[in-house]
Amino acid sequence: MSASLPLTSSRERLKSLAGCGDAASLRSAVNELCAEFGRVTRIDIVTMAEAEKRRALCFLRLESAAQERRLMRTLGIPRFGEDVLVVVDLAPGTTAR
Repeated sequence: MSASLPLTSSRERLKSLAGCGDAASLRSAVNELCAEFGRVTRIDIVTMAEAEKRRALCFLRLESAAQERRLMRTLGIPRFGEDVLVVVDLAPGTTAR
């Protein structure tokens, strides 16, 4: 993320992940989103669909608990067990798996 770009809200930053069409691009986008907080050391992506709504659950870990807390506080995202949880509402027609 370039310092010359205007800062966007947490909601906009997370919403930008919705355009990812597959797990590889979602993984890359989540890594890029988290880069300012620390290196992602693990990420597991689970997709689910119900009716016409698709979601991806991204369970991730950063290098330290302090980095994870900062990420969670800045983006307003929760922890699920030991992992940080990023929930992505996927755009209709995406195939992230």
